[in-house]
Amino acid sequence: MDHPPGGHGGQDQQPAVNQSVPSCYRHPGTETGISCTRCERPICPECMISASVGFQCPDCVRQGSGTGHGPTANQPRTLAGGSIAADPRLVTKILLGVNAAVFIAVLAVGDRLVEDLDLIGRAQYAMFEPLIGVAEGQWYRLFTAMFLHQAMMHFAFNMLGLWWLGGPLEAALGRARYLALYLVSGLAGSALTYLLAAPNQPSLGASGAIFGLLGATAVLMRRLNYDMRPVLILLALNLVFTFAWPGIAWQAHVGGLIGGTVIAVAMVHAPRERRSLVQYGACGLVLLATVAVVVARTAAIT
Repeated sequence: MDHPPGGHGGQDQQPAVNQSVPSCYRHPGTETGISCTRCERPICPECMISASVGFQCPDCVRQGSGTGHGPTANQPRTLAGGSIAADPRLVTKILLGVNAAVFIAVLAVGDRLVEDLDLIGRAQYAMFEPLIGVAEGQWYRLFTAMFLHQAMMHFAFNMLGLWWLGGPLEAALGRARYLALYLVSGLAGSALTYLLAAPNQPSLGASGAIFGLLGATAVLMRRLNYDMRPVLILLALNLVFTFAWPGIAWQAHVGGLIGGTVIAVAMVHAPRERRSLVQYGACGLVLLATVAVVVARTAAIT
């Protein structure tokens, strides 16, 4: 029943070493092509704060807030318009904790918990039990399967991918937008699995959400004019592994990748005057498409 995670263990998104690219003045090991519009020092996604024109560094924002222009004159904002948080990895840590708690529960309770929470369209676990699954109204399986792991390697690779990809994305998007990206990408992966996999084929794991983060990372790097070759190579390797390794629910990977990419494009390219409408509208459209897929598949197999 376990589906390997699809090779997320090497998902470090630092660009290849390039002497012509400056490093962030606050994080010397992080290369960047973006500079503060006030002091012109190079800044990375974790440090950049959206301003009326371009981006500013935290030091300039702090200096500007004390120049008598009022507390709202220079509100700190992330690249995508979210609020700057003291801990830019808080949501990522919470997601890691939830996944870890469910994994420990599976180890303690056993297969019965997996059978109750994994993604399965329709199945019969005992001779006289009724058919159960998403097709019988247990839509919660589309969500719970995103946090469910059985094998240690599956869990470890997915959590490494979440930590490496999630932190920079959370810093660049802000907490609410990042959480929406993660959850909707995971649901998109679950929906495509439900649509294309055999109804009695169980599936579980955070891989759909992780692939959504991978697609979003590619979009963010393109937005920041980073060297795209590392992330494209990483994406290609993950897709090769997805389709070449037996037993992987490739549908979840592809669904999550598509959903995450679409949402990320809206997140980082939305016009400032309609930013929230475009960003959350894109999340809503992907979620609506997910619901439509689930409804259509349910009608086809019931």
